[in-house]
Amino acid sequence: MSQAQNPVLTLVDVCKAFPKPSGEPLTVLADINVALKDGEILGLVGRSGSGKSTLLRIAAGLMPPSSGEVLYRGERLEGPHEGIAVVFQTFALFPWLTVLENVEAGLDALGLGREEARSRAQAAIDLIGLDGFQEAYPRELSGGMRQRVGFARAFVIKPFLLLMDEPFSALDVLTAETLRTDLLDLWTGRQLPTKSILIVTHNIEEAVMMCDRILVLSSNPGCIAAELPVILPHPRNRLDSSFQDIADELYAILVSRSLAEISAQKDKHGGIVRPLPRASVSRISGLIETLAKPPCDGNADLPKLAHALNLQLDELLAAAEALHILEFAELKEDRLKLTAAGRVFAEADTEERKRVFKEHLLNFVPLAAHIRRILDERAGHSAPRQRFEVELEDHLTRAEAERSLRVVIDWGRYAELFGYDDRTKKFIGVAQA
Repeated sequence: MSQAQNPVLTLVDVCKAFPKPSGEPLTVLADINVALKDGEILGLVGRSGSGKSTLLRIAAGLMPPSSGEVLYRGERLEGPHEGIAVVFQTFALFPWLTVLENVEAGLDALGLGREEARSRAQAAIDLIGLDGFQEAYPRELSGGMRQRVGFARAFVIKPFLLLMDEPFSALDVLTAETLRTDLLDLWTGRQLPTKSILIVTHNIEEAVMMCDRILVLSSNPGCIAAELPVILPHPRNRLDSSFQDIADELYAILVSRSLAEISAQKDKHGGIVRPLPRASVSRISGLIETLAKPPCDGNADLPKLAHALNLQLDELLAAAEALHILEFAELKEDRLKLTAAGRVFAEADTEERKRVFKEHLLNFVPLAAHIRRILDERAGHSAPRQRFEVELEDHLTRAEAERSLRVVIDWGRYAELFGYDDRTKKFIGVAQA
């Protein structure tokens, strides 16, 4: 589609901060400058916690920035605008309303007459491929059909700008692919009222498949770390070498940013407040085993691992980062290489794996060592979870602090470094667990 020079949406020096328990601001977005062009699909890619969804809500006028400004078609955006529609990850349909009534609900704020509202809702339903299901209730629909209702509810207001927050991530792979393809067909066929799209995604192939340009967000605080144009004609073939080259470059950018963030947090406050990746022990073990066996033989690139293990970006990068932090593997560019300790873990029995994991947890995860030290020092060998939550939330968002504690509990229990009682919300010394 042709692109005019005047941006549809402009974010100028946008920052967003939330108060920490101490009252001090915690910045989650910093110095965001974005210009979305007419006729463009722009992607926002980044790890969980990079502020993608927060940025989308600011762009939609649903959340004010702490500083900076948002311009919609050249005018300052002060709140929700009838020219902007949002499709969220969850379907958020009214279960007591039919498909037609759910779509009509999107028009309530416009104050249209009943006949015009009914006509526009029917047209949106036909456009998105739900003709014949007007009288069905959400409980009668599959996940893909419910998300189509969400798209119809967005299109019914004839938005100039469409914002999408991981709209396909709650769907199974085949359903997501079908809906993504149908949306692209409508877009390239110019059948949509929408002139520009901003999509948040953590799926690299989805970003390359859909977008004309991709912005990569880094974390702590979220900022634009890289911009990648996608100069490929539609329809795109993910098996083409040019498609794979762009996907590989995007992987490499994300890995380099992840490593930079790990390095930046490593020595900060002794590493205790370093956010831990959301990777279970079973996923860590599975990735080590996969790397150790042929055809990897201890060394593999992330795109191939993603396909082999059927993992999304966040899942794979989290597991790869965990291996890197625990020094079971070295993460570099878009490749993951087992260390000697990683090979030992892969070949060990259950008890030996626990011993090796415990050793690496104490040596390379300062938060785990910190919790164990506090428990050892206390007479009762226990400590409330809140004691560590407050400590972490002075430097991390609440979501990051909670995630890091969930991860360290999982890792610490497996290694028998300490126990945790979810009923009392207390960490317990290993002798007492």
